[in-house]
This record gives sequence, C-alpha cells and structure tokens, in this order.
Amino acid sequence: MMLLMLAIVLLLAPTASGQQTYVTQFDAYGGYAFLNSPHVNLFEPGFAAQFGFRPRTWYSAGFDYSISSGELSLTPDLLPNALQQQLGASLAGLAAKGLLPPGYKLAVNAHSRTQTFAVGPQLAYRHFQRATLFLRPVFAGAIYEVATPKPGDAIAAGIVKQLAPSGTKTDVTWFLGFGGGFDINLSHHFAIRTQADFVYDHLFNDLLQDGRFTTRFSIGPAFNFGKNIAHPPQ
Repeated sequence: MMLLMLAIVLLLAPTASGQQTYVTQFDAYGGYAFLNSPHVNLFEPGFAAQFGFRPRTWYSAGFDYSISSGELSLTPDLLPNALQQQLGASLAGLAAKGLLPPGYKLAVNAHSRTQTFAVGPQLAYRHFQRATLFLRPVFAGAIYEVATPKPGDAIAAGIVKQLAPSGTKTDVTWFLGFGGGFDINLSHHFAIRTQADFVYDHLFNDLLQDGRFTTRFSIGPAFNFGKNIAHPPQ
C-alpha cells in the first residue's frame, strides 16, 4: 500500500515541482498505526504520535510513541531448547497416564498490549511543493509489552500457570531499525503522512528463543507550526 501511494505521489510530483520555500520549525503527528510481527503471529492495530524539531529544512530530530494491541499464538517451537525439552517431558508424562488427547498439539493464545518509545533523526527531501519525502536512517528506542495468556484447555492452563503465575507476562527491551515515508502537503501547516518502520527486538527472551522483526505502518494527519526556517530563492 505504501509503495503504491508513493508511486502516485511521484507521478503527480512534476506538476508541483520546485523547492519548498515555507518550512516550519516544528511538526506533530497522530494517526492510525499497526504493528506486524509474523514470527509470533502477532498483528496489533493502534495509534502512533510524533513530535519533531527542525534545526534545518533537511534535518529534524524527534520523539515517537505508539500504543497497540492484538492477539498472538505461541507454540513450543518458539521456546528455548531447554524449555522445549521440559515441556516435552511433561506432555510425555501426561500421555503415559492417558491424560493427553490423541494428536494433541500445544498452542497458547495471548492478548498483547504494546507501547513503543523512540527517538532519532529524520532526513527530508523537499524538491516538490506538494510532497515531502523523508528517511529515518536510525530508529531506536524501548518497547514495553504486556501479554495476557488465554489458554484454551486445561493442559495449556496448567503450563501457563507455571510460566506466568500472575496471569500476565510483562517485559521491556530496546529495539533498533529504520524507516521512512512521505507527507502530502495540503497547505503550509497541514499534511497527510504515510510512513513505515522496520525494527528488531527480543522481548521475553526467557520464553522466546529468537528475536523478532516488526513492521509498523502508520497514516494520518501531520501539523506544521512555528516560524518559517526556509530561505526563499532571491
């Protein structure tokens, strides 16, 4: 979707070319967002917000926040080897006692609520009056997640009780990635922003053997304010 919209912007851009001569010192954004982490079958729709300061027309630094929630599915193959072996032994013991249904496969669904906090630089290309392209060469910060298991049977419930006695599992860790996008400038002070980021993190490293790659997509209104820092051509 983002690539299609970018292609449309670039096709229309020649009709509105020319270096931007009005660039405000600050910008703020708030809009729809989703996080997609396929490794753990997790899709989380939510909200993202940003605030940026522009020392130069081509450079800005800012803060980014997002909150989202969704459902994930955990299977034994995602766990560390030692924990896989422990669970395998427990399930084998249940099977030997005739307490394990034939063909039983362990899977635990959980509800996830995720918040991200990030800072970083952003580079802007302002050759077009009606479109601003931007790149985040480094997108880094912290991710905080609360997972609430929803076991679907008594066997899964017993295992969850051992792994998360309180009924929830929380963790916070760092993430690192990059991103970019574009603004469709409707006026000096208002734009529609489309953006995506690609990051890596390793939440719940006591339960998950591998880290995960997450894509975030976001679209919504952006507001530009403050003094004009661009210098019109003489």
